[in-house]
Amino acid sequence: MIDYFTFSLIIDDVVLPDGRTRMGLLGGGGPQTAFGMKLWALGGVGLCAHVGVDFPPAAQAWLEALEINTAGVQHDPQHPTLRAWQILEEDGRRTQVWRTRSESLAAQLRFRPQQIPPAYRQAKGCHLGVHPEQPNLALVTALRRQGAAISIEPFRPAARPLHAQELAALLTACDLFSPNVEEASSLVGEGDPQTLVRRLGDAGASIVALRMGGEGSLLYRTRTQELQHIPVVPVPLVDPVGAGNAYCGGLLVGWLESGDLRQAGRCAAVAASFLVEQYGLPAPRSDLRQEAQARLAALPA
Repeated sequence: MIDYFTFSLIIDDVVLPDGRTRMGLLGGGGPQTAFGMKLWALGGVGLCAHVGVDFPPAAQAWLEALEINTAGVQHDPQHPTLRAWQILEEDGRRTQVWRTRSESLAAQLRFRPQQIPPAYRQAKGCHLGVHPEQPNLALVTALRRQGAAISIEPFRPAARPLHAQELAALLTACDLFSPNVEEASSLVGEGDPQTLVRRLGDAGASIVALRMGGEGSLLYRTRTQELQHIPVVPVPLVDPVGAGNAYCGGLLVGWLESGDLRQAGRCAAVAASFLVEQYGLPAPRSDLRQEAQARLAALPA
């Protein structure tokens, strides 16, 4: 039984600040989010994505080793697997440059409700990334009709200011909304973290999880005005790419399994901590969940 699922897959070619590279890493929001989900989910975790005939066997092996359900992974002989440069700077900035042609991007990134496999249609929750000014709300609406709780994160800051109605449509479409500080500021203007989450709540968000990098995250529940600051898990920082996605996966599962905002944030922080320790995704190993529980116990309750 699939309890949680997520979308998208990219092959990342990472360029380090000193010019070294890490080529052909499995990435994209889907595998990273699915990893965060898998740490805490009691049931199955699935992935929806488009891949081409060039999909690396090592990437498929990782999904199989983590027992990520791939019924939603569609193999497309007409288009290559999405691929992008991830260019990292010394100060932590990251620039993504697509290597895939634009005609393939459109075909690979867009999902329609009918592409969701039957095995996923009774899921408790689903996470997806969106372009803030062009969210796929038809897909979100269809998923909510099936009873799934929806978690959304912006792929990037908004490319233009959103009208109040556009912002409300985006924020009310989901149960959890998790931007980083730059993305939140692009939606509601500059401000300190508490101001940002409250503005997003006032604009329609039910629960906001503001990701603040090394400063942890700030969670806000609009109905009760509960506010929780969650620190990061203290682990060596190698590469932050994908940590936000893993955070969102852990957050969704933590919230739906516990109903406790602070516990959800703690689960999210632990999930993110595994992503920053290496380039790419963590290697599969039998003690991942045991290690996650130990990190969770070390965080302030």
